[in-house]
Amino acid sequence: MTIAEAPPRLAAAADASLRWYPGGPYDLARTLGPLLRGNSDPSFSVQGGVIWNAFTTAEGPATVRFNPAGGAGLEPWVDVQAWGPGAGAAIESVPRLLGAQDDWHGFDEPAFHATLPRMVREARRRSLALRLPSSGRVVDQLLPIILEQKVTVIEARRAYRYLLHRYGSPAPQAGSLAPAGLVLAPTAAQWLQVPSWEWHRAGVGPQRSATVMRALRSAVALERLAGLPALEAATKMQAIPGIGIWTAAEVVQRTHGCPDSISVGDYHLAAYVGAALTGQRTDDAGMLRLLAPWQGHRQRVVRMIQSSGFRKPTFGPRMTIQDHRRH
Repeated sequence: MTIAEAPPRLAAAADASLRWYPGGPYDLARTLGPLLRGNSDPSFSVQGGVIWNAFTTAEGPATVRFNPAGGAGLEPWVDVQAWGPGAGAAIESVPRLLGAQDDWHGFDEPAFHATLPRMVREARRRSLALRLPSSGRVVDQLLPIILEQKVTVIEARRAYRYLLHRYGSPAPQAGSLAPAGLVLAPTAAQWLQVPSWEWHRAGVGPQRSATVMRALRSAVALERLAGLPALEAATKMQAIPGIGIWTAAEVVQRTHGCPDSISVGDYHLAAYVGAALTGQRTDDAGMLRLLAPWQGHRQRVVRMIQSSGFRKPTFGPRMTIQDHRRH
């Protein structure tokens, strides 16, 4: 992989920039997709193939623009520009964020690959351009995932969107091309200032908001987990009451690009994996048995199947949307 500065015409208005070469097929939208909290996530904007993201680094906030290029026989690349006090730190984190450290070699070794069932082989064929992203920002990923505990995705994303619009900050200015309304998620200190009635107004029940508060009081220690191996980080994260195996797995999938952490306890995942691999629904224990042949790459297999477009049949009633704001 090669990192080089972007051409002057692209970099002129930016505080920092680079051109990143993935060294093979690459799909930016599918790679970064797990980091978005739905299509209306205020910290992201998708404009055609271009993705904008605002986030806070150790050096300050940054607005980042990812523009994929290549094709027609050319090696693919991503031109990246960043604005704001954290632009330099944001650019340094970009290769890891875009999946530069995602290692498929063990999975793609011929002896291993030959054992794959047809569904997984087909999913791999459709996932040649997919990477597992590593944001390295634990609090940024943990907060919206806590909001997703034991409620529907619709509820959780509605709450997150409300809170970001209320307590987030405008993203650093990035010229005339920048999307309007791009928002920085609150920092840990800012999240701690959100009053209890605002969590209620957002539809976040007291159990989840209490878990958020406990996690935020350990924000410094949580951010250090980004430097540990994924499984160790997930274990240490679970020392905070209210953070269990599902939450920790969902976080390290995004902060570490972990290829093996499975979201045990997910309301839909076991049935989905069972349907994909056997045509039958299963439970968590059954899912783990089905994924056991790919130990070390179990989450990778799940992500490949999800990315392939597979949809499971409807097995039963959907989870009911709760409105905690009425209580």
